[in-house]
Amino acid sequence: MALAQRLFRTKPTEQIVAEGGHGEGGELRRTMSLWQLTLFSVGATLGTGIFVILGQAVPKAGPAVVLAFVLAAITALFSALSYAELAGSIPVSGSSYSYAYATLGELVAWICGWCLMLEYAVSVAAVSVGWGEYLNSFLEGLFGWSLPAAITHSPGQDGGVVNVTAILIVLLATWLLLRGASESATANAVFVLIKIAVLVFFCVVAFTAFRAGHFSPFAPMGVAGVTAAASQVFFSYIGFDAASTAGEEAKNPKRDLPLAIILSLAIVTIVYVLVAVAAIGAMPWTDFDPERTEASLSYIVNLATGATWPGLIVSFGAVVAIASVVLTVIYGQTRILFAMSRDGLIPHIFQKVNPRHQVPVANTLIVAAFISVLAGLVPLGQLAEATSIGTLFAFAIVNIGVLVLRYRSPDLPRSFRTPLFPATPVLGTIFCVIVMAGLAGVTWLAFGLWMLAGLICYFLYGYSHSRLNTEVPR
Repeated sequence: MALAQRLFRTKPTEQIVAEGGHGEGGELRRTMSLWQLTLFSVGATLGTGIFVILGQAVPKAGPAVVLAFVLAAITALFSALSYAELAGSIPVSGSSYSYAYATLGELVAWICGWCLMLEYAVSVAAVSVGWGEYLNSFLEGLFGWSLPAAITHSPGQDGGVVNVTAILIVLLATWLLLRGASESATANAVFVLIKIAVLVFFCVVAFTAFRAGHFSPFAPMGVAGVTAAASQVFFSYIGFDAASTAGEEAKNPKRDLPLAIILSLAIVTIVYVLVAVAAIGAMPWTDFDPERTEASLSYIVNLATGATWPGLIVSFGAVVAIASVVLTVIYGQTRILFAMSRDGLIPHIFQKVNPRHQVPVANTLIVAAFISVLAGLVPLGQLAEATSIGTLFAFAIVNIGVLVLRYRSPDLPRSFRTPLFPATPVLGTIFCVIVMAGLAGVTWLAFGLWMLAGLICYFLYGYSHSRLNTEVPR
């Protein structure tokens, strides 16, 4: 085959689905229900973003930040609908990597998988880094003391030596994941219900101090302020695709994966809008300080009650929120690597399944070790911000994939069809490109270097080890 043919050769959808669940030494176990899948996506999405994003977004849009959350949700919805269609058609662990392999070819699939490595591994390390700070905020409010900076900050950061707390939360998530997919899903469900309960508590307390006058004027910065805030809060919606990485461990993937993706986005949007309305109603938008974002929700409930214990509960919610994100994102990372390994693009150790627990143990341990080093020892800087581009790139690929698969395989069984086709995936792609274009130049530079490293890895290993390209050409 010619080089271009090999690089862009697609993998038949029926072959991808037939290989689903099978790994070296065993199979993944189908144990996850619709409820657990939905909470997996909610767990990956509803992180610390809402605890800090208001303090950054409100000064840009004023009370109209509520509209900014809705606008960002609509932007995310276009991509979510595309994910739902492909997840129902190709219900495997690879998520957008596998969708790209079926529609746009191996090289694009590799690039997509490489982007997902950036999104999952680096973003979860960045989230873990902040866990010690939230833990300290909680400990200070409860006991009046905190852990030393040497073990709660990364090297070069305010006296940090090794971020032990970041490593600990990664190890806790790893321990849960090694127990099995069902056990991990149950633990995540508990985490998610706790953090939703904490945010509902925030809303109830904040509404006791609600003042309708705080919403006038509603949009002091005009339409430009709303769109600027929407671009910022959009990243609080990233994670709704987490359920798609559980395609081989879902009980009824063709029905449940599309529902889980859409339900999770709906749940997160409702929570975000309620929190935004409650926060603005309790405190004038001009009092929001972008320099004190970590404590904005805690400060509001303390202000509303004249006590400190409500802020303590909100701080606890942030601690739990990070634990849930770390758990679900590491899970997603391991399943994508599992699919890539099965295709031969990365070493086969990543597809080895432990016959007892029916999970990829070696894969999970390698990912956990890598993330622990990143979180504990490496200042992530702009690389963490580059995860936004990696995620948006994967979203764009999924939207394009829906268009390609509809025209190439119109009779393929689909448990969910994106409405208003082809407008929905086209708009999804356009919105992703618009948001990407608004990111800083240094973020693009970090992303470019990451892509260059990925292409080098592909041509040094993946190209020659690809299972698809060692088969007889079709």
